[in-house]
Amino acid sequence: MSVLSEVTASSRHYVDRLFDPDPQKVLQGVIDMKNAVIGNNKQKANLIVLGAVPRLLYLLQQETSSTELKTECAVVLGSLAMGTENNVKSLLDCHIIPALLQGLLSPDLKFIEACLRCLRTIFTSPVTPEELLYTDATVIPHLMALLSRSRYTQEYICQIFSHCCKGPDHQTILFNHGAVQNIAHLLTSVSYKVRMQALKCFSVLAFENPQVSMTLVNVLVDGELLPQIFVKMLQRDKPIEMQLTSAKCLTYMCRAGAIRTDDNCIVLKTLPCLVRMCSKERLLEERVEGAETLAYLIEPDVELQRIASITDHLIAMLADYFKYPSSVSAITDIKRLDHDLKHAHELRQAAFKLYASLGANDEDIRKKIIDTENMMDRIVTGLSESSVKVRLAAVRCLHSLSRSVQQLRTSFQDHAVWKPLMKVLQNAPDEILVVASSMLCNLLLEFSPSKEPILESGAVELLCGLTQSENPALRVNGIWALMNMAFQAEQKIKADILRSLSTEQLFRLLSDSDLNVLMKTLGLLRNLLSTRPHIDKIMSTHGKQIMQAVTLILEGEHNIEVKEQTLCILANIADGTTAKELIMTNDDILQKIKYYMGHSHVKLQLAAMFCISNLVWNEEEGSQERQDKLRDMGIVDILHKLSQSPDSNLCDKAKTALQQYLA
Repeated sequence: MSVLSEVTASSRHYVDRLFDPDPQKVLQGVIDMKNAVIGNNKQKANLIVLGAVPRLLYLLQQETSSTELKTECAVVLGSLAMGTENNVKSLLDCHIIPALLQGLLSPDLKFIEACLRCLRTIFTSPVTPEELLYTDATVIPHLMALLSRSRYTQEYICQIFSHCCKGPDHQTILFNHGAVQNIAHLLTSVSYKVRMQALKCFSVLAFENPQVSMTLVNVLVDGELLPQIFVKMLQRDKPIEMQLTSAKCLTYMCRAGAIRTDDNCIVLKTLPCLVRMCSKERLLEERVEGAETLAYLIEPDVELQRIASITDHLIAMLADYFKYPSSVSAITDIKRLDHDLKHAHELRQAAFKLYASLGANDEDIRKKIIDTENMMDRIVTGLSESSVKVRLAAVRCLHSLSRSVQQLRTSFQDHAVWKPLMKVLQNAPDEILVVASSMLCNLLLEFSPSKEPILESGAVELLCGLTQSENPALRVNGIWALMNMAFQAEQKIKADILRSLSTEQLFRLLSDSDLNVLMKTLGLLRNLLSTRPHIDKIMSTHGKQIMQAVTLILEGEHNIEVKEQTLCILANIADGTTAKELIMTNDDILQKIKYYMGHSHVKLQLAAMFCISNLVWNEEEGSQERQDKLRDMGIVDILHKLSQSPDSNLCDKAKTALQQYLA
């Protein structure tokens, strides 16, 4: 207790003076307190512990307090909020926000500005819930009205908006209250701070929001369209922060579909500006933001990826992101160096993101990225970094590069990428698992040399585990990878898959509510049931259940693609030597095949035709009996009808089947 009492004794008289009956002394006490706390975090903490906040808030809201006193109280509260996050929490616990919002109704401008300054400080703190701005529906329209009062109200209100606009609901509220019209003319304000905060507002309003973005394209300010104003703001002679934020506005409008990707303001202005931000000369956070925004801009567009890849040696420039800060760094400022060492992982994350976007579609760009010094080693190192964000970005980058057949056969093999990838898959958060398992699907394609070692390292169990995930994306990837694994695989691998997956799980997946899961499971079954000895072997052990599943799907409410895949599985079964009999002795299935031969959809007719062709093929034992049974069912009549079909494919298949009867 003694330590605390000593520390706070010197501060106590500040608080005591707030309770003086003489209003003049109270005012002087608040002014003295203001001077004592500026830049002194210890003093701020002491005053909060001693209960200064409730008293200051009481004075701020008292009708009898003079405007000068109220204003000074707001200033001190703002100063306390500038301290630590704990200070802000204490202020929030005392319900400071409703008190300050109430203060905005005062007619006095100086008091309003002091309340706004304090609100700005509180809302920009990470511990303040944004929702507090939207609880009372009258607040936003009142803030819009205050925008015209002074350059300070403009600066603080824009700053509050840009910090509290998180997600589409907030964007809609601000948009519906006229944010665009009220803030647009501030872009030509004489105050740099106002222009900057207005610009930040537009970047958060436009992000992933087609409605706002489409509106912004047509807004005029002093006879100039907004995109033209943004372009002027990203010229080289403007402050970096302004260049970056206008580039963000144009990027977000482009991604939301309001500006075309081949528009000059994107190709000749925004893209080169963002590439400039990636250079060594820029500060760490500028390089991070530049690379991440550029990655977002070019992500869906192959033409922009090609342009970016040949602008200012970008691919080589990004390699520097991994060498920073180096021992020979030109940073003389110790504080800066300390900050950058703590944040160097953000640079790596940004570089991986941008490489992933650059290499998303173009084979030559992927090759350039992989040929950059030690690139594969860097990605492999990234897979085991402690930061989840870096790991995720590294996996995404690797996934993007793994879309290349050429690279899967060469670099990925040379660097045994599958090893760290399998390690990542052992225990990672879902967002990493989704990308990593998606990449594993690529590594398990039949032409990939990594397929064998992956199988030997226990991939089957791991993937079967994924198919039981709650997350549909993980179920899809698990089953997709198994489908790739089973393609043209040897009998042992197929048996392993069936054993690990279990028939129960296979049927659960066949009744999965997610269409992608169902389609990939059918693909897996089709790959398992290929080549005769395999078909006969699997059908001899699992035939009854597989035929049940096929029946269920053909009877269910499924789309054409699902039914086509299922009929193709039947055609594969019909190609078996002994497996055929499971179809021939199942009248229900034969009737279904007959029904689909006469279906209105050609794809389904063709798939049913494959089944019939395999059953009537006359070079195989028992073909005569099978032909007779199918003739008695009326199949030959349907074949005659189909041989007149306008669809040449169908017509040929029917004729070929009929020839089996004649031979």
